[in-house]
Amino acid sequence: MEQDLDLMDIKIGLLVKNRITLQDVIIHDRKLKKYKDDAGKLAGSTFLKQLSRESREKLEAYQHLFYLLQTQPKYLARLIFLLPQSKTTRFMESVVLTLYNYGSNPREEFLMLKLFETALREEISSKVSQIADIVTGNPLVIKMIVGFTRAIRGENCLRELLGPLVCEVLNDKNLQINTNPVDVYKAWINQMESTTGKASGLPYDVTNNQALDHEEVRNLTNSSIASLKSYTQKFLSTILRGLDRIPYGIRYMAKVLRMALHEKFPTASEKDILKIVGNLLYYRYINSAIVAPDAFDIVDCGAQKALNDVQRRNLASVAKILQFAASNKGFAGESAHLACLNPHIKDWHEKFRKYFRTACEVEEPEQRFGIDQYSDFTMLSKPTVYISLKEIVDTHHLLLEHEETICPHSDDPLHAVLRELGESPDIEPLLADTSTISGSELGSVSSMSQVGKAEVCLILTNKYEPVEDDYSNAKSLCIKTKKMIVDLIRCQKGDTLSEILHTPASPAEEAEYRHVVQRRVNQKTNNAMEEPRDDKTLADVKRIIVDNLKQLEMACMVSSHNNYQSIINLIASDIRNQRRYRQRRRQDIVKLRSTLQGLRKKATFYQEQIDYYNQYVKMCLDNLTAKGKKKRYNPFRKSKSQIIHDTVKYSAAKLHEKGVILEIEGLPVNQFKNVVFEINTTETAGVFEVSAKFMGVAMEKVELIFQDLLQLQYEGLAVMKMFDRAKINVNLLIFLLNKKFYGR
Repeated sequence: MEQDLDLMDIKIGLLVKNRITLQDVIIHDRKLKKYKDDAGKLAGSTFLKQLSRESREKLEAYQHLFYLLQTQPKYLARLIFLLPQSKTTRFMESVVLTLYNYGSNPREEFLMLKLFETALREEISSKVSQIADIVTGNPLVIKMIVGFTRAIRGENCLRELLGPLVCEVLNDKNLQINTNPVDVYKAWINQMESTTGKASGLPYDVTNNQALDHEEVRNLTNSSIASLKSYTQKFLSTILRGLDRIPYGIRYMAKVLRMALHEKFPTASEKDILKIVGNLLYYRYINSAIVAPDAFDIVDCGAQKALNDVQRRNLASVAKILQFAASNKGFAGESAHLACLNPHIKDWHEKFRKYFRTACEVEEPEQRFGIDQYSDFTMLSKPTVYISLKEIVDTHHLLLEHEETICPHSDDPLHAVLRELGESPDIEPLLADTSTISGSELGSVSSMSQVGKAEVCLILTNKYEPVEDDYSNAKSLCIKTKKMIVDLIRCQKGDTLSEILHTPASPAEEAEYRHVVQRRVNQKTNNAMEEPRDDKTLADVKRIIVDNLKQLEMACMVSSHNNYQSIINLIASDIRNQRRYRQRRRQDIVKLRSTLQGLRKKATFYQEQIDYYNQYVKMCLDNLTAKGKKKRYNPFRKSKSQIIHDTVKYSAAKLHEKGVILEIEGLPVNQFKNVVFEINTTETAGVFEVSAKFMGVAMEKVELIFQDLLQLQYEGLAVMKMFDRAKINVNLLIFLLNKKFYGR
């Protein structure tokens, strides 16, 4: 849908310039409406493969495969560098982010960081021959790290950090930072000629020094430099203060990058290595948010609020100086007029270097997320991944193609999983039975491209761990037993659990237990394992605990020889980590709410675009229908008595006198009187037909689009060619058309 909106935008732009027919836009507009009507149907289709034993075994085999890929980063880290750049960019990034659920929970984020760490070390070790290769080249892993960081809260962090300051720049209507003397010079001439209607008489092609010879250009340039220095200082101060807002993931990758470079280039200076770290943190991550805030969701830009060229140039100028400061690069040569910024750049670089060093001082992921190699064995719910059929098939095919390189050892577990899967299948056999899908839904997924986009849910399981068996039941029983023991030891005291279980409870202890149970009921706690009920006594609970402990002892999870101290230790560990568990739950809730809000916001933005495009197409239709039915009135007329011409004629000599025509190739000025130009309006508003006659003989005709002239003027192009030989002053031609046809 996003790609089609972009295409609609292009076609509407071409419609304005009279390059395509209105019918093409209408057809594409209907396609967008179809997206709105069918989106719910497609989203509700189910593609699970559960109809036969064979398909079920195939599904389980894929679940084993993707669990292995997710938890063992060495496979994907090797595969990434075996693919062509085109496949890696589009396919691998998509599969990797999908496989790790876009880092939606601590486990997936931890595993993805370990993958990036492995891949980054591999790339530096085998692909980087000089330390500068990371800056001058386009390292694949660096690119993926930045993309991942932006995908998971990275843009929100930059939005909170830089958003207010970016908005300040965008909302400053008087701010026009342009430090290029030639551009300032040309803009000055354009403004002068457009205002007076007379040629300036100044040359259009000049050097920086020639442009700076004019006092007006010097004043404008110096004003821009002052504004540039002021806003650069503001942005730098904001960035330095906001280090804690930079996501942990990219800071840890900066730490890995720094360590890997020290290992590969032990003689490199700390200063040079910190420049590379700065290239990752500032240039690749922060810089883009300043240069293109609309593209990275730093500011809100609706369908009708696109950034103009002046705003983009202002932000790009600030970002350029910040980049120079990060890399300690100054101005000289053709940019000598900006050398006054060099002392500031040197001072800012020292601050940046300290910032980059501090950014690398973060804890390891194991401490950050509280995850180790045993964490998966204690999970009650297995990890799940939603992945498309095409991604499954493509991944399977690539693993088979590069199997020997990815896992060179014969006893590697990946060999066994791939043997279990067999040859890489086509997409159709993996699709579920479509008998439950309606005809309209089936038609919408009939093409291969649509079938490949169908998603399945893989419940990732370790092929080499116990499946749902007595061990899994024992873990569940252990959790229930721990809950009952906690209630028991709240109400009855003792030196050991065995002593408490074999000591009768007093009436006061029985009353305390009933109070604990009733309080839980009153608070309406969502406890799915409420073994003790209101009608159970402490004696009943003890009997249940004793029976459960016997089963757990048979599963080798507890022992009566130490008075079941192991289960008491487990309870103590749970209590000790209770705060961490609650913090994780709160973080997950915040993350889910933020994601949902972002999706709703994006959907609203797309809907606004569709509505805006629909209104624009309707306006074009209305205007087209209205033409020829009634007389058109010009909205720019100052009075009803003002005459608006349909045709004007000028000799080339007259236009040369007005400054509209600069020269005609192959024709001397004294022959201009023999050339006559006739400008006629057409049925299409804003389109003129220009014809030329030489000594009364018709020569050529061209179509002149007024909006194209405005665009040329907007881009600062003062001279254009007409009939491939006449050089025209754009500013004065616009002045003439406004005066003769629009009454301005």
